[in-house]
Amino acid sequence: MKISTCCGLFAAVGLAAHSLSIMPAQSQDEKPESLKDRVSYGYGVMISRQLKDRGIDINIEQFAKAFKTITEGGEPILSEAEIGNAFDENQKLIDEKMATGADKENLQAGKKFLEENGKKEGIKTTDSGLQYEVLKEGDGEQPTATDQVTVHYHGTLLDGKVFDSSVDRGDPATFGLNQVIPGWTEGVALMKKGAKYKFYIPYNLAYGSRGAGADIKPYSTLIFEVELLKIGGE
Repeated sequence: MKISTCCGLFAAVGLAAHSLSIMPAQSQDEKPESLKDRVSYGYGVMISRQLKDRGIDINIEQFAKAFKTITEGGEPILSEAEIGNAFDENQKLIDEKMATGADKENLQAGKKFLEENGKKEGIKTTDSGLQYEVLKEGDGEQPTATDQVTVHYHGTLLDGKVFDSSVDRGDPATFGLNQVIPGWTEGVALMKKGAKYKFYIPYNLAYGSRGAGADIKPYSTLIFEVELLKIGGE
C-alpha cells in the first residue's frame, strides 16, 4: 500500500502543515480561542476520528514527533517504503480482526496456504509477501512498473477453480503494468522477456477485502501462471 493511497486523512494534514504547529498542552475543558488554535484543534478532532473509525491504534508520542518533524521542514526517519510496509502490516491485522463468517474462513485459508507454500523448495517470498516460483527463466529485457507488457496467464483459486485464463482463450493480454493488482505489478517486473513464473498472491496484493466478480471472494489468495511475451511496443 502506497502512502498516497492508504488514508485520505493524511492529505488533510499536508494541507494544513504550513500553518499548524505543536502547541503547549492545555486543559481538556479550555476552549481554543485564536483561529490558529481552533483550526489546529479541528484537525486533531478530524484526524483522530478517522483513525478511530478505521480501527487504527496509534502511539500519540510518535504521531506528534513525526508531525513536528514535517511541519518544521525536516525529513522523516522512516522511508516511504518503510511507512508503506507498516501500513500494510497493520491493515492485515485489522482485517483479521474485522473479517467474519465466510470472509474470515477465506482469509485464514489463504494465510495457512501461504505459510505452508513458502516452505516448499523453489518458492521465493518477497518483502511484500508475494510468493513466486520460476517455471522458466527468460533471457530478454526486464520490464519496469510503468511499461506495457503482453502476457499469457492462467489464474486459479486455491481450490483449483479457473477464474480467468488468456491461455484458455488463446488470446494474450496487453496492459500497463501499473494498471493491474499490486501482486502483478511487483511480480511481472521480476521477470525477463520469455520467462514463465507462477505467482501466489496474498489477498492484500490482489483484490483485498472486496473481491472481484462472482468467483474471487473477499480476502482471496490467487494463483497465476504468467508468461512474459512482449514488453512495450517492440
